Amino acid sequence: MDKRKNNGGHSTKGKAGRPSIREELKAVDLASPHVVDSFRVISEIMLNEKSNSRDRIAAAKLLIEYACGKPKETVETTHNINEFNIKDVFRIKS
Repeated sequence: MDKRKNNGGHSTKGKAGRPSIREELKAVDLASPHVVDSFRVISEIMLNEKSNSRDRIAAAKLLIEYACGKPKETVETTHNINEFNIKDVFRIKS
């Protein structure tokens, strides 16, 4: 039997993890008055024909994602490991 005092787990020292609800609500309260102005600025960038086209597209995408919801992103996770050779990874000569 392992008789160590602290056998694994996470440290409770310091402030780790998610902020408290009070801190989250404080951030929401600070940001709330600026939401309408933020959307106005993004809209102005999107509609301004003198703006860079990349900036206009980015602004349009941002507005669509907030208005319609961001589409799900899929990540390809298939890997073929049947012919895996550790020597190829480290370039070891046989």
